[in-house]
Amino acid sequence: MALGSNRASKQANSRTFLANKSKERNMFVAERCLSGLVKVHGKHPVSTDGGTWYPMTCRFLKLNHHIYSSYEKSIIERTMQYIMDRTEDFDDYFPCRIKN
Repeated sequence: MALGSNRASKQANSRTFLANKSKERNMFVAERCLSGLVKVHGKHPVSTDGGTWYPMTCRFLKLNHHIYSSYEKSIIERTMQYIMDRTEDFDDYFPCRIKN
């Protein structure tokens, strides 16, 4: 599992990718997010961007924790940018017709 900046969830090649955005960034928010994933998908290694709350959360949930490298971070950022671009393209072709 990788945690990042925007909300998206994707199942691919038996790996789960999760990016979650919240106003608060602390162990309690991370624990709530990861414990929900553990309930659905079971225990798997967790890769994060180096936030100080992730190692504590993973220790609490007894999960293996890995901080991803700058190369891995660039791949994740590119993937997220691709998803956002594709979403914007879809919205350009099929705009929401509901006001507000």
